[in-house]
Amino acid sequence: MNAHAAVAAPGARFKKLLRRRDDNGGAPALSPLWTFAAWLATLAFFAPVAWMVLTSFHQEADAATNPPTPFAPVTFAQYKLLFSRDITPFLLNSAMASVISTILVLALAVPAAYALSIKPVEKWTDVMFFFLSTKFLPAIAALLPVYLIVKDAGMLDNVWTLIVLYTAMNLPIAVWMMRSFLAEVPKEILEAAEVDGANLVTVLWRVVAPVAMPGLAATSLICFIFSWNEFMFAVNLTATQASTAPVFLVGFITNEGLFLARLCAAATLVSLPVLIAGFAAQDKLVRGLSLGAVK
Repeated sequence: MNAHAAVAAPGARFKKLLRRRDDNGGAPALSPLWTFAAWLATLAFFAPVAWMVLTSFHQEADAATNPPTPFAPVTFAQYKLLFSRDITPFLLNSAMASVISTILVLALAVPAAYALSIKPVEKWTDVMFFFLSTKFLPAIAALLPVYLIVKDAGMLDNVWTLIVLYTAMNLPIAVWMMRSFLAEVPKEILEAAEVDGANLVTVLWRVVAPVAMPGLAATSLICFIFSWNEFMFAVNLTATQASTAPVFLVGFITNEGLFLARLCAAATLVSLPVLIAGFAAQDKLVRGLSLGAVK
């Protein structure tokens, strides 16, 4: 191969790749080997979840065998026992804390992100760094002062305490995410709305929200998941009235041993709301997480 051919070879390969991209509707073609590897990785991540669901339909004796017995008789006894132990209040507390805190986070994060992206304030990068710096401190380091403040305020074992904490914890993440999403909103439609005399609330509700809906869905779902899964503050600041679903799961780890089948049934029930929310918003979630990734 001469020098000219050696230089031209990468260009030829690039043209061939572009031709394959055009033949596949704009997406590069994947070899069967990469497709198989992707499916294999997906199954590897899904296998523990599938095993948890399968174990939840077994008796404790079958779940504790070594090696495990996947073809043991199926029973709904574990789920009946969960509802007999009244898991409903724990699920309702988690739902209330997660949903209300997510709504409050969006109500605060969208105007803040609007001011930092579409109408940037002076030294907005310092403001963004300040929001990020609030996540530098480990949550366990703030547990004692938070506990003392909540105790002095008489708000221990209160679901509204969790709502305030979850809102404060998720707000920096939401501001950072929404700022990148709102930066993609075309400036022309905002200028047209201002010319028509729309105020800030109208612009946010009727112009920005519909355009940034994928970003709103992604941000709200992530904040909901973080709130739903939070354990440390819930187990230390609640007792009987405001305990959440993750706290309920700990009750199956006792000195007598681990009730594996019952724990798997409870974990399956606790995971369902997040799975349902993610499945319902999957199209907007994918669009929102990929927004701005490709120019």
